[in-house]
Amino acid sequence: MISKWDWLWKQFSRTLWVRALLYSLLAIVIALVAIWVDPYIPEDFGGRIGADAVDQILDIMASSMLAVTTFSLTVMVSAYSAATSSVTPRATRLLMQDTTTQNVLSTFLGAFLFSLVGIVGLNAGAYGDGGRVLLFVVSLAMILIVALTLLRWISHLTHFGRVGNTTQRVEDAARNALEYWVEHPCLGANPLTDLSLIPGSAQTLLAWKVAYVEHVDTKKLSECACEWGVKVYVLAAPGAFVNPTVPLAKIEGSLNDEQRRALQDAFFLAGERSFDQDPRYGMCVLAEIASRALSPAVNDPGTAIDVLSRSVRILSYWTSYKQENSNKESSGNGKGPAPKCENVWIAPLDPHDVFNDFFTPIARDGASLIEVQVRLQKVLRNLADLQPHTLKDAARHHASLALARAQQSLSLEEDRKSLTDLSHRLFEQN
Repeated sequence: MISKWDWLWKQFSRTLWVRALLYSLLAIVIALVAIWVDPYIPEDFGGRIGADAVDQILDIMASSMLAVTTFSLTVMVSAYSAATSSVTPRATRLLMQDTTTQNVLSTFLGAFLFSLVGIVGLNAGAYGDGGRVLLFVVSLAMILIVALTLLRWISHLTHFGRVGNTTQRVEDAARNALEYWVEHPCLGANPLTDLSLIPGSAQTLLAWKVAYVEHVDTKKLSECACEWGVKVYVLAAPGAFVNPTVPLAKIEGSLNDEQRRALQDAFFLAGERSFDQDPRYGMCVLAEIASRALSPAVNDPGTAIDVLSRSVRILSYWTSYKQENSNKESSGNGKGPAPKCENVWIAPLDPHDVFNDFFTPIARDGASLIEVQVRLQKVLRNLADLQPHTLKDAARHHASLALARAQQSLSLEEDRKSLTDLSHRLFEQN
């Protein structure tokens, strides 16, 4: 389980300016170190390796890196705009966290600042013969790094921001979030399967602003609950939209104002949803990609079919893990994984909610396209086969809903009959 501060540090480290700042500081320090090591390098060594050419090398690097950095920033912004218009604006956040782009821009900026500091130092007479030698050697190493980075950048630009690449990023984010929920069932807490389990005398812990719940620190909630002898029933899981009248949790036990603020601090609220602890958000974004592809302005059913296939890959980890635990329980264990947060309860992830988030928009927007409806029925059948005890009911329900929508939208009687026969063969006879 990730604590709130670890999660905040993870978000902080994903930003572009942090990586660029670190690279820039490192480049400046290396340029200044050459002044300090000047006395330790033989005076005649510079003439033998041609260190006098360092002035021209730094001039070329300074002018070229500034242009390359500016061009790369333009390309990055263009990729963001392309993803916003052709995929979905919600996926832009994942592009902004791309480590390759951040490393490339940081390398170019660091090389520019290194050459700039070196030029200033040379003109100020801060470098002796030994310092010029080190500056020359580091400049050659910097040229090699920049050349390799440029080659990597060229390769990266061939797919960065494209529909397939952006969709893959959303798929990875959704799968990682689902893996986190699977490996930490109920975020490490006890499953809250019935709200009637909450005592009527429980206190209400309200949200303090209108926002989404991005992260819940169940470890901190458990530590506080154990220390104060209370029980915490979390009602607002990651992804929930709350306001000052909506309860974040119910507390069984007495708390003072300071303790209530400490429990509120375990919830991180923000204006947007986050992928990390919210697998439903990843599925919603994937559904948005498919819906945009099915719009009359785009008319790209192939992308919608691709997104449907990706859903099987995402949910297969969940189902295989559930099946593995089910096999362990049936072999004599008799117990599921023990919760790590004993005094905290959170509702488990509901397959019906996930299916509603993902399949309903696609079934609605692709109701008049026979190829999309055929793939939708087959995908639901695959998911039902992967985990009949967990997903079969939701898959059967959404297959019937999709069929009903298609019956209303398909104009050709032959298409309606073939889809009905397919759905009957896949679900009624199994």
